[in-house]
Amino acid sequence: MVTLAEVARHAGVSASTVSYVLSGKRSISAVTRQRVRDSIEHLGYHPHAGARALASNRSRIIALMVPLRTDMYVPVMMEIAIAIATTAREHGYDILLLTGEEGPAAVRRVTGSGLAEAMILMDIQLEDERLPLLREGGQPAVLVGLPADSSGLTCVDLDFAATGALCAEHLAALGHRDLAVIGEAPGVYERHTGFAERTLEGLRERAARLGLRVLHRPCEGGYASLAGTLGRIFDERPGTTGFVVQNEAAVEPLLALLRQGGRAVPEDVSVVAVCPEQVAVQASVRLTSVAVPAQELGRQAVELLVAKLQGRPDEGVVLLPPELTVRDSSGPAPAVSRS
Repeated sequence: MVTLAEVARHAGVSASTVSYVLSGKRSISAVTRQRVRDSIEHLGYHPHAGARALASNRSRIIALMVPLRTDMYVPVMMEIAIAIATTAREHGYDILLLTGEEGPAAVRRVTGSGLAEAMILMDIQLEDERLPLLREGGQPAVLVGLPADSSGLTCVDLDFAATGALCAEHLAALGHRDLAVIGEAPGVYERHTGFAERTLEGLRERAARLGLRVLHRPCEGGYASLAGTLGRIFDERPGTTGFVVQNEAAVEPLLALLRQGGRAVPEDVSVVAVCPEQVAVQASVRLTSVAVPAQELGRQAVELLVAKLQGRPDEGVVLLPPELTVRDSSGPAPAVSRS
């Protein structure tokens, strides 16, 4: 096993200089720092994690809380988590992944044990039970999501309220007046999950200003569930010509059921989705969509956390602006709506 002393000899510096480069405790010139890093890479040196943590009082571990729920679209959560892990390694941190449904108990365990020196939390609810512990504990933390009260917290998220508004504006500009929102599973709204609630709030506010009528129907997303949901929508609002879908599992069942019902997309009905780019472009009809920037959310969460750990000014709430990409699923409203 390569030792720190061997790295020092190879780089032509003292052992303490190598230690300072690794810990960042003292300022080292860029030339010397690069020489040490080159020697570390050439020799394949890996500092002992336990010894490093004891010496520096830093574990170089970030705890990541990712509750994996059956009513959530797991690929998006995992894409964010992978981006977090990749960016963390670029900064010399490892990830401790917590996937249980412990909520506040997991926060207490992590902050009390000292195992991780910072935390990133996902799946944020408007009134999240974990947040009082974060505020009290003082451990550096970043939320991927936006609670109702973000005071004293660092958050990064897509601006979901603006996303909902953007979807309403797009359909209104095409002449649609009766819209239906195919939402996430009921449990997502029962927990008051931030992204779903904010999308709906933004859409409803903009629709009211534009004179649009909106129906919102949560849906489990499977074919049978969506068939019932779609039937109720057309029973209640036969003139519905615009759909906003925020449920990846509902995309293909919706397109199939519209075809079976004799409604062509986009000639009779327009569909706009809030979903990952991959889901939009691989659908049977390429979807007009607002992409969920999973990789960017993960990357920025780590960058914000590293800034906090280094004592740089806190940016508070960072909301990524939504971008709507027009594809094949949206078009002008039909001249005469179905009755």
